[in-house]
Amino acid sequence: MPFCHEWDEAKGIPRSIWRKCAQAGWLPGVVGHPWPTQHLPADYPIAGGILPSEFDAFHELVLIDEVARCGSVGVLWGLYEGLQIGLPPIIQFGTPKMHREVVQPCLLGEAVVCLCITEPGHGSDVANLTTEAKKTADGRHFVVNGAKKWITNGVFADFFTVAVRTGQSGMKGVSLLLMDRNMPGLTTRQMQCSGVWASGTTYITFEDVLVPVENLIGKENEGFLVMMNNFNHERLGFIGQASRFSRVLLEESLKYANKRKTFGKKLMEHTVIRQKLALMTAKIECVHAAYEHMVYQTQTMTRAESNVKLGGAIALLKAQASQTMEFCAREAAQIFGGLSYSRGGQGEKIERLYREVRAIAIPGGSEEIMLDLGMRQIMKAPALAKL
Repeated sequence: MPFCHEWDEAKGIPRSIWRKCAQAGWLPGVVGHPWPTQHLPADYPIAGGILPSEFDAFHELVLIDEVARCGSVGVLWGLYEGLQIGLPPIIQFGTPKMHREVVQPCLLGEAVVCLCITEPGHGSDVANLTTEAKKTADGRHFVVNGAKKWITNGVFADFFTVAVRTGQSGMKGVSLLLMDRNMPGLTTRQMQCSGVWASGTTYITFEDVLVPVENLIGKENEGFLVMMNNFNHERLGFIGQASRFSRVLLEESLKYANKRKTFGKKLMEHTVIRQKLALMTAKIECVHAAYEHMVYQTQTMTRAESNVKLGGAIALLKAQASQTMEFCAREAAQIFGGLSYSRGGQGEKIERLYREVRAIAIPGGSEEIMLDLGMRQIMKAPALAKL
């Protein structure tokens, strides 16, 4: 927490921090459950002394919730987001070689991975991405051309989980390739965004990048299914982040309201301020209760079942969570007044989180896409109930 402002302004996190997180038993906690024992040394610790056999989705919930207390989306994403969304496809569908050379180094904090899906012209419309991968005449390599945009961790990543078009239009022509920074023709540059500066938001260009066919993650032209397999997990992560960041906004507001005086009395003694705090609290508690319910459901269902039955409900909750965070950011800014408009100082967390709301509301499926997906799932409910 004491370093968030410094790292944000520096637009990066020291590499040593990943290793410290690994040594504290944090990093593997965000790639899903069960604990990835097979990819770690036998003596690898787990935060809190949890046994590998006991680790479940609620431990991941607690881990994200606690680290998000720092009040910086950029710092949290710098540490975890690339890992949480870029590594699971490799863990679940990668080859033993990928597990040795990519998964273990990332879990040990020795390397960084990122997920490359979004393009300049394609965000939530994943099925129609245009970055192209064509096989060479001898069939030994893919030649990749295209661009990815708004890629979290990309500017300092060592490995890239990249969605490419290898076949026909639509979702049935998409594949996932593992690429690394040393491949000629792959270039990255940091983007100048409103917030999440420490997370290294990146524009990536692929110019005739040769990728061995052995770097295919899963099967050719079935990459969309590989990506979908982690969508619920990814969105639950966003929900957990939004829930805690909303609480940070509330906590900071409560502290300030009990300290700041106007018109001869503390802000907390003004009815209009108490109402703001009450509405923030009510919205936050509803989101978090639903969040825990969804996490519980992921543990009682198989992954295949939860992918079908929980997709819509999780999508709706993601939209609700980001809207709650936006509401809390606005109300907190009103309570802090001018302090919320200055970088650093008493209103540091408020100013930063206000800028970073869009980073929760758009990535991983925008609010509009999430709300529509939720309704389409509700319309299919009778058919789903038979599964």
